[in-house]
Amino acid sequence: MFQPVDAAVLIERCQGLKGELQLQRRGREFEIIYNGLFIMATYNGASEKAAVREALQETATCFTAPLKVLIGGLGVGYSLREALDCPAVAGVTVIELEPAVIKWNQEVLAEVNGSALDDSRTMVINDDFRKVLQKKGRHHSGTLSGLFHVVMVDTDNGSSWLSLPENAEIYSEDGLSLILKCLYPGGAACFWAARREEEFEERLKKYFYRVEFRTVPEKTGHDGCYYIAVKALK
Repeated sequence: MFQPVDAAVLIERCQGLKGELQLQRRGREFEIIYNGLFIMATYNGASEKAAVREALQETATCFTAPLKVLIGGLGVGYSLREALDCPAVAGVTVIELEPAVIKWNQEVLAEVNGSALDDSRTMVINDDFRKVLQKKGRHHSGTLSGLFHVVMVDTDNGSSWLSLPENAEIYSEDGLSLILKCLYPGGAACFWAARREEEFEERLKKYFYRVEFRTVPEKTGHDGCYYIAVKALK
């Protein structure tokens, strides 16, 4: 079992658009802190990768290549890397609010995500995922014209552990309705969470044909959690 016992070494602390961000290293691992909230570490990305991989697998019975993926939240680039590693994926659009996170992924974090931002299939949009969903759902035009086969929501530690209070809209009925509009029939949405969330789970079931809660052991010995929600074919 991995235990991050090394002392944290600060790489950069800066003021972002919505608060203070901090990138730090523990030995060979990296951690991102946002407004004092632990957001992501390179030693607990197994569940994040599994969520994207399994959501893509869910689409295999309905679609052939090329597939398009939408990711809310860049983190350390693990979700993006996992999507790019699928040969059927032709394009991944990543929405990231904080410019510093994009910069870190282009620089120091490139070593852990295989320089995912340099892949020609990657498009990074520096914007609020919540607002992008609203624009997409209401106008059906603009930067995100077209639909997606997979939508990954990785902006928070779940609907009950938000990085920003306003992100609650993403997990609301209005937010889920917008995500549903972004998906092709038969497509899949995945939501990372720190724990099972029964209220959110019931809300998902109102909008998606099939909803599953899954867990994967992380290096730390704790389970990482996520939901896979599949859109009905009709």
